[in-house]
Formats: sequence, structure tokens, C-alpha cells
Amino acid sequence: MRIRQEIFVEKETVEEKIDLLLTNLTTIKDCDGEFLLDFDGLKVDDKSWCIWNWPQGVGLYGIYKNYRMTKNENALKVVNEWFEARMKEGAPPKNVNTMAPILTMSYLYEDTKDTKYLAYLEQWAEWVMYEMPRTKENGLQHETYGPSNTNQLWDDTLMMTVLPLAKIGVLLDRPEYVEEAKHQFLIHIKYLQDKKTGLWYHGWTFDGNHNYAEAFWARGNCWLTIAIPEIIEILELKKGDALREFLINALEAQVATLEKYQDESGLWHTLIDDETSYVESSATAGFAYGILKAVHKKYIHKKYEEVAFKAVKGLLNNIDEHGEVQNVSIGTGMGDTLEFYKNIEMTAMPYGQSLTILCLTELLVSFC
Repeated sequence: MRIRQEIFVEKETVEEKIDLLLTNLTTIKDCDGEFLLDFDGLKVDDKSWCIWNWPQGVGLYGIYKNYRMTKNENALKVVNEWFEARMKEGAPPKNVNTMAPILTMSYLYEDTKDTKYLAYLEQWAEWVMYEMPRTKENGLQHETYGPSNTNQLWDDTLMMTVLPLAKIGVLLDRPEYVEEAKHQFLIHIKYLQDKKTGLWYHGWTFDGNHNYAEAFWARGNCWLTIAIPEIIEILELKKGDALREFLINALEAQVATLEKYQDESGLWHTLIDDETSYVESSATAGFAYGILKAVHKKYIHKKYEEVAFKAVKGLLNNIDEHGEVQNVSIGTGMGDTLEFYKNIEMTAMPYGQSLTILCLTELLVSFC
């Protein structure tokens, strides 16, 4: 009973919310095309569930993590049906963002040993290693649909591309993939983490050597709060390992500042250090997940658990009766001004539901 009182919510309520979010996630559609991205005539759907792209990739990861922990058969069914349909349609062009679903596919292969996934894992990882565009210092260039983003590092890349590369490297015993993943974490920390605050800038360009608007954009930051505990686990970095300690130090610096800027609602603002910007739920869910997992794994101090609990409480207040997470911003490109981020629109997006599923699933560990 002590634990239930600490986290202010019953386990059954958490499980009910997860089921509601899952139903909503798999029915999201951009029916009128309002939120289609237009890259010189190339239309990209970032919203609908039945698309192979990064929002859906993050969604699949949240759902499959839930299945792995709870053995929720409905969650497994959703993931399997998504992959069956997308593989039948054919994979899209390879880029940073379309790589994201491969992370969940790698876990499916690990659990099932189904060889239908093997060619995908090999081909996509080989593309990252030998064909994906690079920046100076051999960083992974954040090339997506549309602009090539030449010589640019974005914080999204570690979540969308580097985690799957690392997982495939471990699964297929490809040490060169693992070393490449380690290098990418190091170069991204070098150029994207602010030394004063521990927060992360959205991007860096070697063409001019600057961090654009120097925006501490919340969702961009949350990818690192997630990715650092994940990469430590994927690579099974032992206590005392130099990279592990380096990554944990980077995470601790970020989380300490996140605690300082957390809104009274429990959420964080879309520009973390600007209380005039709106509060944003998807980033908050990512922060809550990463902080909770890092506490559970004893990477960071247990005191930060209260920060995550406050965030979860705020998130629960932002789930409507249909399982739609409110206050979620749409896909966000690189901004040259802080106002750019403050003006990004909000709508239901797959990653709003899925990141909330992810953090609520990790919350279930607190009942153990």
C-alpha cells in the first residue's frame, strides 16, 4: 500500500489508461490532409497510424515495450498487424526518420527469431553504416524527406537511427555497428548539449558552426532522456564502463535542470526555459519515461522519481475520455528563432499517445 500512496494512482487505473491510449493511437488519421507536410510537392503524412515514418516508429516502440512488460496480447497484435501491412506495401525510402520502426522490428526478431525480419535489419543497418550522408567529423546527417540538412546534427537522430543501429549490432554480432553507435552519441553530445544547463539544443550546423536559435526545445530534449538509458541497456554497459559513466553524467546534468523548469502542472514548456511558451505533453511523457527508467536502473538519484511522478500526474490530466493526449505539438523542423517553436501547432499525434503509453508502462515497475 505504501507504494500506491506514493505514486497517487491505482495500478488498475494505469492499465485502463494504457488500453484507452492504445485504441486511440491505432485509429489516428489525417482525414482532410490538414497536417500533411509539403516538401516542394512531396506530401508526407506524419499523423496517420498506417504510415511508415518516425511518429509511427515511436508508437510501435511504446506499444511493444508495453507488451514485453505486461504480455498484453492486444499490444502484440497491434504491432504485428502494423508490420505485416507495411511490409506488404513495401518499405519507404531510407532516411533518419523512416529508420525509426526498425528498432521495434529488431526486438521482434530478438523475441521470435522470425527470419522475415532479418533482411530488413541487415539492409537498413548497412545503409546507415555505408550510405547514409555524413557531416564533418563523421556525424550522421539528419537527412529526411525534403531538405537534405547538409552538415547538420539534430538531437532526434540518436532516437530514430542510432538506437536501432546499436540494437542490430548486438543482435547480429556486428561490433562495427556498436562502435558507430557509440561514436554518434559522443559527437552529438559534443555539439548539442549545453555546458551551462545540461539541456540540449535542437540542432548544430557545421556550415557556420552554430546551434541555430539555441532553442532548448522540449521534445528534442526528451529523445535524449529516453535514448541514454536505452543505449546503456542495449549495449549492456557495465558499471565503471567509461562510456556509461559519461552518458549518465550527461543525463544527470539534463535532469537536474529539468527539475528546475518543471511547470506546476507537471508538464514542461515546449521551450523548456521559457514559461511563456505552451506546455507540451509528448515531451513531458518522454521525460517521465526516461527519468523513471533511469531511477529504476539506478543511473540517477531516486529523488528524481518525484519529478517523474509529478509529470505523470499532469499527463493523466491531459488524456481525454477518448484516449487522446492533449497539448501535443506537430512535427517540428529546425527553427532559426525561438518564436518559431512557440508557434508550432498542436493536434493528436501518434507519439503523443505512444510516449504516454511508454511512461505509464514504466510506471508499472513502481508497483513491483
